[in-house]
Amino acid sequence: MGVGLLAGTPAMTLPAAAAENLVFVTGAFRRSIPVSDFEVLARTGTAPGLLGDALRIGKQDPKQVAALLNQSVTLPLTLVSRLLNTRIGEAILERLARIFYPLKVPDAGVPAMRSAMVLGIDSKTGSLSALSFLRAYPNEELEVNIPALLALMRKASSIADLARFFTESPLDGLKGDNQAGEGSATAKP
Repeated sequence: MGVGLLAGTPAMTLPAAAAENLVFVTGAFRRSIPVSDFEVLARTGTAPGLLGDALRIGKQDPKQVAALLNQSVTLPLTLVSRLLNTRIGEAILERLARIFYPLKVPDAGVPAMRSAMVLGIDSKTGSLSALSFLRAYPNEELEVNIPALLALMRKASSIADLARFFTESPLDGLKGDNQAGEGSATAKP
């Protein structure tokens, strides 16, 4: 159940473990949904078990959720790897790691997120999907902090708002850190 980090690891190496469960947490409430249920949903458009119940309660169309799970984004592996190791990339990863992080190891959220994003990119197609991300996540249980996720959703009413949230806000934080280096993104040593 260890977190496999990307430090010096070739991009083609598989993580020590893959996410087996998404653990949704809010206060003392905790529910686990197997990643295999998300894979079934993506493949068939039908949500089994607790995932099906959650979608019904949330009034979500399983076919639309399946389409989101199957959607992929083409990302150049080298560029993503380099970007995630810049100050801007670190700021974005830190924001994501407040919502999604390894269960019982929240401090490993940033390296786990970086690893899953880089290792989740398909080497043949150069694309990343939700499922390829989960298959590459280096911990068996991925915690989803429901209050933090809901706060993000309130701030981001559209994809454009979401993109602004993750790009402009970290830039604002960097401007305060280093006025002279404003707008520059340099890789960490």
